[in-house]
Amino acid sequence: QVQLVESGGGLVQAGGSLRLSCAASGRTFSSYAMGWFRQAPGKEREFVAAISWSGERSVYADSVKGRFTISRDDPKNTLYLQMNSLKPDDTAVYFCAASTHSIIIDTAAVYHTWGQGTQVTVRS
Repeated sequence: QVQLVESGGGLVQAGGSLRLSCAASGRTFSSYAMGWFRQAPGKEREFVAAISWSGERSVYADSVKGRFTISRDDPKNTLYLQMNSLKPDDTAVYFCAASTHSIIIDTAAVYHTWGQGTQVTVRS
């Protein structure tokens, strides 16, 4: 129904910045809550940030509050994650995801469509 493709990952030094993008196609982008998750080798997938359908509400994991900003551009069908003050612990594959749920947006279980991920590596 909707397809997601992440981009923007790469190698960056600690303290640096990256902006991830998630391009969506298929069903109207504005009908979905969107989230970012990440997974490092040997670790479970964890929630990073999410934004509601309307963009009025955003939620962040405690580990990224004050450093990351989630946003969406509905005319471009694109989701963004601006990542500043990156730390080595941020190293992971980052996935974007789409959900038709309207209330719960900060848990992976409600997301039905996932991208393939983009690698972010932060070196000290």
